[in-house]
Amino acid sequence: MFKKLSVMLLALLMIGSCFAGCGGSGSDSDLAYVQKKDTLVVGITDYAPMDYKDENGEWTGFDAEFARMFCEELDVECEFFVLSDWGKKFYELETKNIDVIWNGMTITEEVELNTNCSDPYVINAQVVVMKADVVGNYADPASLNGLTIAVESGSAGEDAVKALGITDYIAVQDQGAAVMEVAAGTSDACVIDITMANAMTGEGTSYADLAAGISLTEEFYGVGFRKESDLTAKFNEFLAAKIADGTLDALAEEYGLTLVK
Repeated sequence: MFKKLSVMLLALLMIGSCFAGCGGSGSDSDLAYVQKKDTLVVGITDYAPMDYKDENGEWTGFDAEFARMFCEELDVECEFFVLSDWGKKFYELETKNIDVIWNGMTITEEVELNTNCSDPYVINAQVVVMKADVVGNYADPASLNGLTIAVESGSAGEDAVKALGITDYIAVQDQGAAVMEVAAGTSDACVIDITMANAMTGEGTSYADLAAGISLTEEFYGVGFRKESDLTAKFNEFLAAKIADGTLDALAEEYGLTLVK
């Protein structure tokens, strides 16, 4: 009899525990979790014009400013967490080291599989960057065969190169490192986001002797929240409102970006 009572008590405890932590009131709400700790931790990399440090060492850029706006809407602090390894971004999100991936992230099948991705907000493309004096010699993807190409590991640029059937490429830590490979002459070309190429190459930039060439893809940026997160719907409402009132148009113009509308 005592054994039966013990089993029944254990079952009741398990049921109660499930009601408290298995999908009941607020326990599965990412919004409630973020508001309770009063901070949204935003996973980024140093990636102009989306996220980069200004002359005072503060994070700025289109995504950094947009993230702060969203945090103000949520009435929480905005904390930036630098993802040292872009390939581990989903792990950082799932383990709650960050609450969102917000860094000019291209919406791919992998992103949609591993996050609750937002609506698209910025138009992007993967482009080939080379020395300016030779970039005009390469007019189509087939002409890239035989070149040494640098890409960011785990990026849409790497996916674009793989889609061309190119398997012998150099995978580096981030897009900035890929550009440096070309500048140093250790790679013939790199494949990066057009947003970064426009900001970092050409006259008046840090890499005046480099230029963007052919586009390999057309794509869109999205913001990645945890699977099933209720923050995604909250963000999508905020995104639509900021497009409607012109706030994002002004911000996009400032950083030379094109919005999805």
